[in-house]
This record gives sequence, C-alpha cells and structure tokens, in this order.
Amino acid sequence: MNGSGSAIASEIHGSLPFDPEAIETPAYVIDLERLRANLGILAKVQTRSDCKILLALKGFGVWSTFPWIGPVLSGASASSVAEARLAREEIGKEVHTYAPAYSERDVRELIELADHIIFNSIAQTERFAPMVRASNRQVEIGLRVNPEHRETEIALYDPCAPHSRLGVPRRAMSSEAMAYLDGLHFHNLCEKDSDALERTLDHFETSFGKFIPSVKWVNFGGGHLITRTGYDVDRLVRLIVDFRRRWHKEVYLEPGEAVALDCGWLVASVLDVFDYGTPVAILDTSATAHMPDVLEMPYRPRIVGAGNPGERAATMNLGGLTCLAGDVIGDYSFDAPLRVGQKLVFEDMAHYTLVKNTTFNGVRLPSIVLCDRAEGRLEVVRQFGYEDYKSRLS
Repeated sequence: MNGSGSAIASEIHGSLPFDPEAIETPAYVIDLERLRANLGILAKVQTRSDCKILLALKGFGVWSTFPWIGPVLSGASASSVAEARLAREEIGKEVHTYAPAYSERDVRELIELADHIIFNSIAQTERFAPMVRASNRQVEIGLRVNPEHRETEIALYDPCAPHSRLGVPRRAMSSEAMAYLDGLHFHNLCEKDSDALERTLDHFETSFGKFIPSVKWVNFGGGHLITRTGYDVDRLVRLIVDFRRRWHKEVYLEPGEAVALDCGWLVASVLDVFDYGTPVAILDTSATAHMPDVLEMPYRPRIVGAGNPGERAATMNLGGLTCLAGDVIGDYSFDAPLRVGQKLVFEDMAHYTLVKNTTFNGVRLPSIVLCDRAEGRLEVVRQFGYEDYKSRLS
C-alpha cells in the first residue's frame, strides 16, 4: 500500500471499508467518509442554533484532515502555543486558547496567533490582560470559571472535582478582573449528552449570571458527544437558542471527540503467541505508547471480530510491545487462537490516540493512513522512524 493508488477492498470484517491485509502495521486509518458525516451533524447544529463550533485540538489534531474540517467548523481551540500555531497555519479561522497557566513568553507568542486568550485564574488575568490589550492585534480575553457542578464520574477527567485547579469558583470572582473580560468559559463534561449540559447551564447561570451581561460571549467548553448515536441534538439546539435569547451573547462549543468519533482504526499485527498458564499474544502496537487512554481512563477498546472473554472459542490476553509490565490491552475471545502475522483492528482510534501517543522504548509510532471511500483509495500521509524518536531527545 503506497500512496493514493491503493485500492480499497469491498466491505469486509463487518463494516470495514478497507482490507486490513493491505495495511503495513502498525497504522492508524482515518475514515474520511465518517469524518464528513460527523462534520455534517456539527454543521447543522451551528446553523440551527447560530452558535460557533471549534475543533478542540487536544482531542484530534491530524492536520491532513483539516481541508475537510476547516470549511465546516468556525475554527479551533488550542491548549498551547504549538496547537495555536497549528490552528493558525493549517485552519486559519478563529483560534481560541486556554491553558491552566501561561508564561509571559506564551502570552507574547499567543498574542500573534490567537483571537481569544482564556485565562484560568484572576491572578493571570490581572497580570497579562494589560499586555494583551496593548498589542497591535485585537485579541479578546476570557476567563474560565468553575460551575462546581459534577457530571463526570471519573475523577481524572472531572474538572469540577473537589479542589480542582481548573477554573475560578464563584466565591473567588473579582469585579476588577471582570473589567478586562470579553467572555466567560466553562467546561465540566466528558462524553456527555445534552441533559448534562442542561443541568450545568442551570448551575452556571445561577452562580455567574451577575457577570454574563458584561461579556460578549460564553464558551460552553467540550465534552459534548454530539455525534454519538442517540445524542439529543434537538435539546442541545434548544439550550443554545434559549441561552442566546435570554442573554443575547455569542455561544461557542469546542468538542474534540465528537469531531472524530468512530472515524478511525488502529491496525496491528500479532508478533508472538505463547502460553505460560494463559494464552498470550504480543502485538506490534502498545497500550501505553499508542492508545494510552486504555490505561489512563481505563477502558477496553473494541476489536473487529473479537468478543469478551469466554464468548468465543479462544480467549487470549493481548500484550503490547513495550517492556512496561502493565502494557496489557486486555482479554479477548476469538473464533480460533491467534496466529503470528494475523491482523487485528481496534475500533474508534482517531480521537485522543494520535495526540497522546509516545515513542516510549523507542517503539515506532503507527503510520497515519487516510481512507477515502468516495475516491476508492488509501493514502499513507505519514510514516515514522528513528529520526522521530531521536529528535525528541538530545
């Protein structure tokens, strides 16, 4: 499989639009048709609610797909200077930034890249807002607030957990800082439906309603899994429309996962099989290096053609390629024992995989492949090697 001339096999292995045997592993495969479908849903939300939706680069940053994303969404949200630069160079529309803290160097660079700079504390707002206001570019200033309303079950991903460092609680708000602000930002969701936003908005407006009239916009953050089957899009639209009617403010959303949900796979190969008390297969991929949320969330990724332990004839433990003892993907069952050279396809591997993967142990990063069903081709847009590992060190 080299470049755009590679043919895509007919639908096999369930709903796969490509032949795994044509993939040199390990590789992430991004499905442009599914990406366009997600973008179509987000475009309708923008149109119906008159809000602006930004791509959260912390969730998905495969910039070879930006020619499809850029024309649909209103811009991108960044969490660092590097992400802001990528958004400016590769999308070129609105660039919003938020980070738990900035250095003075960060702010000076962001002034040249961002349209909105959102601060996380009163102290940073008061320190850097005068610098932003004095710049030659018209950069708007926001403040992240903490609605202190919990919707996320996993503490690691809960911005409103007790003693959270993310956002200013109501008791710490400052009238002096408000004089600098163009907008307010809140974010407390992770993979949630619009009912969670409805409850959050109630808390936000109760706590911070005093301050809303003095700003131009409110950013509802991310964690809205808008493109998931069953998500209540009508309620989301109603919430945004009603908020805009009450307050007459511009509304932003910044999903990451919703943009790339179910848009990608990670294709891997079996390198070794053995049984020292339990059947084990070692793959040419890694939980810790290539899909770290498997260990961080944690969660058990789906594999095409595999079941839960005991569901099918052969149950095997899948291990990663690194020497970390805990680099274990999990137990899966298959119709027959796995064999060396067999391909496995992990589902939903576009968001929070490529942006978080590492070169731990010097393990080669998976290639990035675009699958274009409309044109009937697979295109390898990036391969990685020794220089990618070496360039991170000195």
